[in-house]
Amino acid sequence: MESDNYDVVVIGGGAAGLSAALVLGRARRRVAVVDAGAPRNATAAHMHGFLSRDGMSPADLLDAGRAEVRAYGVDLVDDEVVTIADRFTLGLAGGQSLTARRLLLATGASDVLPEIPGAHERWGRDFLHCPYCHGWEVRHQPIGVLGTGPGSVGHAQLLRQWSSDVVFFSHNDAVTESERVALDARGIFVIEGEVAGLSIVDDRLAAVELADGRAIPRSAVFMRPTLRANVAVLVDALQLVVDESGFVSADATGRTSAAGVWVAGNAADSRAQVITAAGQGSAAAIAINADLVADDVQDACFAAVPNETERMSDDRLG
Repeated sequence: MESDNYDVVVIGGGAAGLSAALVLGRARRRVAVVDAGAPRNATAAHMHGFLSRDGMSPADLLDAGRAEVRAYGVDLVDDEVVTIADRFTLGLAGGQSLTARRLLLATGASDVLPEIPGAHERWGRDFLHCPYCHGWEVRHQPIGVLGTGPGSVGHAQLLRQWSSDVVFFSHNDAVTESERVALDARGIFVIEGEVAGLSIVDDRLAAVELADGRAIPRSAVFMRPTLRANVAVLVDALQLVVDESGFVSADATGRTSAAGVWVAGNAADSRAQVITAAGQGSAAAIAINADLVADDVQDACFAAVPNETERMSDDRLG
């Protein structure tokens, strides 16, 4: 099957991928963005903390970004990369094949949610993760924080910034004595016992239900983010180095351990918010373009050598 040839293929069309494509398109590179259409923040009605875009819906941001990159000749391919071979030939689920001189991985990550009834349905609505993304909207309201492992107590302390009514549901997280003292000091009450579900009234969270039958009224529940990078196929195909949590290891520009491959956004940085991911995409694009320029210079010099050698030979014969 014949392949479409590109300078750069960006895998993932979220904020990181589109930001990179914008920079590369403006640099007159031939670019394709392959996007499977499953952004991490799809369930959220609004995004926050993005200067000039505060309160915009994630879907509207992506629509605007896609329109902007199209204006610079970037190809948008709604598909999924399923194979990578021969540095770099990409096979897509729909049967198309693309080749690229460089790759940018901007595949993001997926939230790992607890097996609590209602958690998936309420995710991004009133079962939340990021205080900086959602804290303002539930300020002064009754907030719960779900214990899911290391860092959960710290998350409760962070949420105390937005409300004086915060409780910590220990669930399956053991609270140490020193943590309990610190929680007590800031008026954060610890509720022991397993959380069994979320009580919803009129499509809003009303209470957190415990296995022992108690129902604790809350307007929102937060949990410390637990993420899984969406890079499994890519890591194996490209033999990428990843950290202990499975996120792609990279330098400050996003350059990975695999030659010609960069990464940006949540695939490498679990803490990257939308605005952070967009910035990382821009930085990676600039580094990729510089790398391509170095190749272009080398190719031009190599092509010029035979001609120069031939000219010098002709001069000597004359």
